[in-house]
Amino acid sequence: MLGSIKVLLLIGVIYLCRAAEEDVLELSDSDFASTLAQHDTALVMFYAPWCGHCKRLKPEYALAAGILRDDDPPVALAKVDCTEAGKSTCEKFSVSGYPTLKIFRKGELSTDYNGPRESNGIVKYMRAQVGPSSKELKTVKDYEAYVNKKEDVVVIGYFEKETDLKGEFLKTADKMREEVTFAHSSDKRVLEKAGYKDNVVLYRPKRLQNTFEDSFVVYNGVGSIKAFIKENYHGLVGVRQKENVQDFTNPLVIAYYDVDYVKNPKGTNYWRNRVLKVAKALPDVNFAISDKDDFTHELNDYGIDFAKGEKPVVAGKDADGNKFVMDKEFSVDNLLQFSKDLMDGKLEPFIKSEPVPETNDGPVKVAVGKNFKELVTDSGRDALIEFYAPWCGHCQKLAPIWEELGTKLANEDIDIIKIDATANDWPKSLFDVSGFPTIFWKPKDASQKPTRYNGGRELDNFITYVAQNAATELKGFDRNGKPKKEEL
Repeated sequence: MLGSIKVLLLIGVIYLCRAAEEDVLELSDSDFASTLAQHDTALVMFYAPWCGHCKRLKPEYALAAGILRDDDPPVALAKVDCTEAGKSTCEKFSVSGYPTLKIFRKGELSTDYNGPRESNGIVKYMRAQVGPSSKELKTVKDYEAYVNKKEDVVVIGYFEKETDLKGEFLKTADKMREEVTFAHSSDKRVLEKAGYKDNVVLYRPKRLQNTFEDSFVVYNGVGSIKAFIKENYHGLVGVRQKENVQDFTNPLVIAYYDVDYVKNPKGTNYWRNRVLKVAKALPDVNFAISDKDDFTHELNDYGIDFAKGEKPVVAGKDADGNKFVMDKEFSVDNLLQFSKDLMDGKLEPFIKSEPVPETNDGPVKVAVGKNFKELVTDSGRDALIEFYAPWCGHCQKLAPIWEELGTKLANEDIDIIKIDATANDWPKSLFDVSGFPTIFWKPKDASQKPTRYNGGRELDNFITYVAQNAATELKGFDRNGKPKKEEL
């Protein structure tokens, strides 16, 4: 009996997977134009069968296709194999990497797709591409369907007459259509049912409603509607995902655990409600929950290799971006105390760091997380710092030049420094590193901020730059970087 059930379940899973795959249109050179011309809006994935990123996207793409197929208006999701039947089409649209996603309208290329790569994100992004930016609610049934949405925050404008508020609302909807679901109504029955005449109301999704905060927030007219939405969108404890990390600012405390509102909404909210209790008591701290598997890299940056067990692992940052880890087992009391101590500056920051070098008297000094403040930030000396990655080819090419630079300036009041940016922390508010190698000039004068070096990568380029920017003129080079003549 048990074996039969397993077989039936397996058959069901296979059926669902195949059904989802069938919702994605498979296009070739011969039918690409004619098929897309039949669809008002379509998202096309240009892929290669051997591409690992394409394989990971494929099931998410198929799930999104099944959902968007039944929308009104529907959105078609299609794919083109650039290695076989779709070679010419891929060349026509200058596809040079996989997967490449593009949005088409009535068969004509509209724009590149720059949205999320998971099913819910794809659905939300593409829904924002069709129809008006704000849906008009003409009946009470329409209104109830929007207010009771389970997954999305919904912002609804109620307008008895034409007003400046309505104009601002519609302009805001146009600007934020890819981020937020908007609707509006002037229907008397809807206004009576909602209880508003000239108001804008933000409704939290059913899955996130709780006893610690209202399930909706009414715009009070202070500030812009956009600012109102931004402030209230995530509530006391937001669900932080890869596509919305920029929404959460420091000071921030995050609970990492198995966050899954599809398979386990009850279990997800069990822990979120405990975080909510603390968030309610500490309004000056931002709180969020994040899925521990989606943010493994982030946990690694906190020195956590793997989040074990069902209970959340907690970490956070203060207003200056210093990192902290709660070393006690998760509980409401421990989370409350940790968050208070973080705000009061009573915690020891976690610094990701390689061991401090036993000796550091070579031509190029080695900075790590634990000596960066002493060696760079508070050194009281001019410094040129290279942030590198061991695997970076450009960094490897620069390495001998950097060593020679250190040797040339060994007798100057200048520090030539390097730091492995993949293995160490540094003050990111001062040194914004976005690629490797990134080079910064740190002036001796502490009142001056570090500046990014954007010059050439040859030895003479660096010497000239240092000579021109040093607090005092170099002993061996003039201000133009030319070697000084030795006195007889």
